[in-house]
Amino acid sequence: MTTPDLPRLIGFYRDVVGFELTYRFPDEGVPEFVALRLGNSELGLAANPEAGGPAESHRWELCVYADDCDAAVHALRSGGATVTEEPVDQPWGERSARVTDPDGNRMLVLSRLA
Repeated sequence: MTTPDLPRLIGFYRDVVGFELTYRFPDEGVPEFVALRLGNSELGLAANPEAGGPAESHRWELCVYADDCDAAVHALRSGGATVTEEPVDQPWGERSARVTDPDGNRMLVLSRLA
């Protein structure tokens, strides 16, 4: 995914969502590309000052499972995400919510109901 503000999006996915930085290019100075990992999932972010972002058109949605959907949504909101759908129990046995990251990319947050 490309972004006009790579440091901001790195901070969001690392510090708020919980991804771990696994690769950075270049090693020093302003990053141009990073790879992040959460569990078995990897996400690549690249700097592009002209990127319009998915806020203009929906291209994908990141699905993240959390132990507690409500707590995760609270942390995401506090970290700069916009909540577009508050947490709600679903008939198939999960609690779900939707947020957008600081660039407007969509994220579905889920937890399994006990």
